[in-house]
Amino acid sequence: MPGAAGSTGPVPRTRPLRTVLTAPFTPRSLAAVAHALLAAPLALCGLVLVPGGLALGAVLSWTALGPWLLALTVRGALGLGGIQLALARRLLGMDTEPAGRRVAPGAFGWRRALLGDPAGWRAVAAALLTPFTALLPLLAVLVGYVYGLLALAHPGLRRWNYVTLRGADGSVRRVSLQIYGVEFDSWPRWTVVVAAGALLVLLAPWLVRRAGAPHRLLLRALLGPSAAEARIRTLEETRAHAVDDAVATLRRIERDLHDGTQARLVGLGMHLTLIGELITQDADRDRLLAVVETARSNATRAVTDLRHLVRGIHPPALDQGLATALATLTADAPLPVALHTALGPRPSPALESLAYFCAAELLANAVKHSGAARVTVEARHEPADAGPGDAAGPAGGSPEGALLLTVRDDGRGGAVVGAGTGLTGLLGRIRTVDGTLTCDSPPGGPTVITVRLPYPATGRAPT
Repeated sequence: MPGAAGSTGPVPRTRPLRTVLTAPFTPRSLAAVAHALLAAPLALCGLVLVPGGLALGAVLSWTALGPWLLALTVRGALGLGGIQLALARRLLGMDTEPAGRRVAPGAFGWRRALLGDPAGWRAVAAALLTPFTALLPLLAVLVGYVYGLLALAHPGLRRWNYVTLRGADGSVRRVSLQIYGVEFDSWPRWTVVVAAGALLVLLAPWLVRRAGAPHRLLLRALLGPSAAEARIRTLEETRAHAVDDAVATLRRIERDLHDGTQARLVGLGMHLTLIGELITQDADRDRLLAVVETARSNATRAVTDLRHLVRGIHPPALDQGLATALATLTADAPLPVALHTALGPRPSPALESLAYFCAAELLANAVKHSGAARVTVEARHEPADAGPGDAAGPAGGSPEGALLLTVRDDGRGGAVVGAGTGLTGLLGRIRTVDGTLTCDSPPGGPTVITVRLPYPATGRAPT
């Protein structure tokens, strides 16, 4: 379709240029600027108040007031840290939640919990350190945006922004910008200033983002949950999801048995009873054969329903290995599917089952929602980094590494975790085994979804 291609030809050339020119003024870039302007004064307030409170509490520690002042200072540091996290979450999109806090009943319990809470003292450390990291993005804003815009507007501003210099001969001249004795007020020298200003403005978002990286890392490390707390939260969430998933599976099995197989078996029993009555009544042979045929049909359908139900619990093809099960799955897909497998030691049965159902869910999503004409499924074992000659472990061990399952389609794209495409539930199921799911689906496609699962081997023959 050359006409269609020609009509959209200029878009790929103009769109990147427009993106580059408008990048410094996008909502995301301006939000980073707002965070830099607000975070630095907030951090400086903490640098003044928290050390002052600690010093005063330490001086008065021999009195009854000292411990209370120390506890109030720690509580103030926690509150300040909460504001910093909320600001970063709102303006920078950080997903770090505040660390868990100890609680205890009563006023003395409250004081004891604060003074013995590691999260509180991490907040105190954050109050002492964040002023230094918060100044970096503020300097980046000053250099990239303020100086960049001033330099970009130099030809107009030089008429008002200048200093008056008097020469030895009594002459008077106005100088707007002078660097190492070189004046940049006349053509074509001021073009150098304008070009430098344009470059600084275009680089400003990158500068602010890079300069703010230490501040974000410090907030996550000191104000976010510790590794143990994060692990406990993850285990609680995955346990709840596993329980809900098991309940949903049992309800589905019960519903399928009740609405399908049970009804057909009841019908089969009724027809067998009718056959017995017809035999005792010496009924017509054709009528008897018709009832027998209906009973046989009900029995066949009941067996088919049970087969589908068992396949939904544990596909028989998995007994032959994950590669065989994926080949069976992709062969039955309504779209052309290219399958690539490169599996090492055979995974554990639980991992094989999870990988199979992940592939089935992702393939079903591609068929229902993507509008794709072709899908590619890849399953491979990614061993951990090891030196030459290092073995993954003896047979029957658990070599380090991961099972990577990638499903790519050439559809319309736009898939997002949590947007009702089933990826949220799939992610919850994957997290029960410490797996991860990533979704790369720009508008217009392609969509690439990668599931990464830990790879414990069982010592069985490779698939």
